[in-house]
Amino acid sequence: MAFLNAICLLPTAPPAKSTSFSSLVALGMVTAFSNGLANVSLKFNSVGFYQMAKIAVTPTIVLTEFLFLGKRVSFQKALSLTVVSFGVAIATVTDLQFNLFGALVALAWIVPSATNKILWSNLQQQDNWTALGLMWKTTPVTVFSLVALMPWLDPPGLLTFNWNISNTLAILISAALGFLLQWSGALALGATSATTHVVLGQFKTCIILLGGFVAFQSDPGINSLLGATMALAGMSFYTYLNLHETDELLVKQTIIKDNSFSSLKPKSSKSSGDNHDGKDGTDFV
Repeated sequence: MAFLNAICLLPTAPPAKSTSFSSLVALGMVTAFSNGLANVSLKFNSVGFYQMAKIAVTPTIVLTEFLFLGKRVSFQKALSLTVVSFGVAIATVTDLQFNLFGALVALAWIVPSATNKILWSNLQQQDNWTALGLMWKTTPVTVFSLVALMPWLDPPGLLTFNWNISNTLAILISAALGFLLQWSGALALGATSATTHVVLGQFKTCIILLGGFVAFQSDPGINSLLGATMALAGMSFYTYLNLHETDELLVKQTIIKDNSFSSLKPKSSKSSGDNHDGKDGTDFV
């Protein structure tokens, strides 16, 4: 981020008054909690339980946006999201193992993860932030928050790590890939919504599973294949509903523009015969 800012590749931020400083700090801290708890959850839980927690993010986003932002989801969208969630659960939850501490961490991760996506999407769409500009403003807060959380999330962590050349290189590569992942996710959140971003991530999971079966002859099992196919069907219906809503919105905007343009047209003048008032036929005595 500092390198991009040094070579002037970071876009300019919107006016300072458009976004409060507390909102930026809150976003940075929520991002730190979300990323940190996700790694700890993956460390102490099986992949299946981790996937169950990820699936729970979708209804959490819908409920949070309804309670705090007044956003409503149509019955058809709710149905498609339910199909997607069940399909992903069938496809990926194959090794469900329960661990009390891991379960508590997973539950603690769900709310920050949903809040993180909602804040990223709303700040970009409502306050005209770009993905890189918002990342530049919130990354320092995220880094400091992660450093403060490190003794509790990853003890003893940094001090006992074997900092040889190969490990350091692997961390640098991981950091670069993490930056690209965060950037692409922020771009998607700015262009769509928090719910759509979650569906996009689940789409990636299903494509990896089905792609491995088709391209590399892997055998995830018939249940996983049917679940992935079911999830893709739900995603296709969800995408159709979003595109249909977009088309309806464009039609409404076009009608409003046409009506406002027609109201600005000057009224047609009366016929010239009405304006003469018979003056041409006046008799002089």
